[in-house]
Amino acid sequence: MQLHQASWQEIDTYLKGSKGIIVPIGSTEQHGPNGLLGTDAICPEVIARHAGDQSGILIGPTFNVGQAQHHLGFSGTISLRPSTMIAALYDWSMSLARHGFERIYWFNGHGGNTATITAAFSEIYADWSYRRAGANTKPLRLQMRNWWELPGIGSLCASIFPVGEGSHATASEVSVTYYAYPDAQKNVAMSPKIAPTGPILDADDYRRRFPDGRIGSDPSQATPEHGRRIVEAAAKALIEDYKGFLAAE
Repeated sequence: MQLHQASWQEIDTYLKGSKGIIVPIGSTEQHGPNGLLGTDAICPEVIARHAGDQSGILIGPTFNVGQAQHHLGFSGTISLRPSTMIAALYDWSMSLARHGFERIYWFNGHGGNTATITAAFSEIYADWSYRRAGANTKPLRLQMRNWWELPGIGSLCASIFPVGEGSHATASEVSVTYYAYPDAQKNVAMSPKIAPTGPILDADDYRRRFPDGRIGSDPSQATPEHGRRIVEAAAKALIEDYKGFLAAE
């Protein structure tokens, strides 16, 4: 069930049976020569949509611009400052809490978002601590999970791509986007075949170290069929992980 495809009455009905929601969150940034700019938002979005279709879990609209300043040396990247992103996450969460949601599972597709999402959680919990003492409403509970860290997914991706998976513009994430949008596949020769690795600093330094945008990866291996396998496994794992989040005290 997709929040942005539902009416407000349908959300009222949903809340009578569940107080939880999954919100995909990612980024709009370069993903090498054959990767889509929306990769980090598309991956959690398509996995969450499959999970929602199978289980009836409510899926929120995708938060598709994140912290990607180090990718700004490549055209098309859009980034938020950490302070801006924290404020936006706070407002999204408080809007949902206003209507009775008590558990928000942020399903992340961009490693660069992790520290900022965690900081946003701290802001939300601090506000609850300072202002909500003695309130009758239950406190908001939050969780973040990176899609590639779901149980079994890392080992699955490693088995499909034993060489050249890398850490950015990976073969697995590009495969997921090709499964979601097969008409967007791009056949680009990689040189070198496997990209170099190194630290991530500012945008100019990143462009110097990684001229085509990849880090340690060979995404020319990506196929829609590989993406299908990853999405189906990740959707099942997401449902179970989310159920655990709802059940936790």
